[in-house]
Amino acid sequence: MLSSSLSKRERTRREYPVRPMHKASAGSLPSRRQGRGTSAKSRPLTLVVDVGATGIKAAVVNELGDLVEERVRRDTPSSGMPGEVMDTIVTLTKNLGSFDRIAVGFPGIIVDGIVQQAPNLASEWKDFNIAEVLQMRLKKPVRVANDADVQGFGAIAGKGVELVVTLGTGVGTALFTDGHLVPNAEFGKDKLRNEMLEKDGKKKWNRRVAKFVRRLEEKFHFTRLYIGGGNSRNVDISLLPANVTIVSNLNGLVGGIALWRA
Repeated sequence: MLSSSLSKRERTRREYPVRPMHKASAGSLPSRRQGRGTSAKSRPLTLVVDVGATGIKAAVVNELGDLVEERVRRDTPSSGMPGEVMDTIVTLTKNLGSFDRIAVGFPGIIVDGIVQQAPNLASEWKDFNIAEVLQMRLKKPVRVANDADVQGFGAIAGKGVELVVTLGTGVGTALFTDGHLVPNAEFGKDKLRNEMLEKDGKKKWNRRVAKFVRRLEEKFHFTRLYIGGGNSRNVDISLLPANVTIVSNLNGLVGGIALWRA
């Protein structure tokens, strides 16, 4: 049944900022800022970096999934080159407190911390070892995964087949079964990219989103689908099935803890 038959109140329930804590999730977002005097009981602290094609966000998060302080953001260098992106990440850390380890969500295919493909950034990312370079520069252990995978860890409930789709400059996807990630699952559509939204307008773009979701449902019979990314705010939820939820991009930060729980 499509959500167009749901009441306004029911549709609103399908949209929430950050998933409540569960065993497969990185935890919940606090309603208040904790500050730098975080108790030792909340250690270790994780620097989570969400690399996007247009912006790079970073925050320090404790084991409960709470932001230790406000996140920081800078535009992604227009060149998209590895060196400049690494410089930006290092610069962001200077505006944050201390941390013990690092988790990075990156818009591309990642295997053992090494980039295999980064379609929305420079071609020079091929075979670039993000984990090794950041560990050398920041003197902390680093784990890296696809950004949609990381956002998924912050959103999923950990039961059944769950899909995550991130809509932004490009289209990212992630697949989970009972809370277990199927890494680097790529089945996004180029026609849902931001440039197509700008070219064709929201109405036509939303019809494509609805068609894409129907195909995913036919193929995966998912328990729930989560839609995040910068363009999730443009999604017409009334066109989608009731088991589709819009989620906050903060899941891309909170979900980074899961890389250290695996």
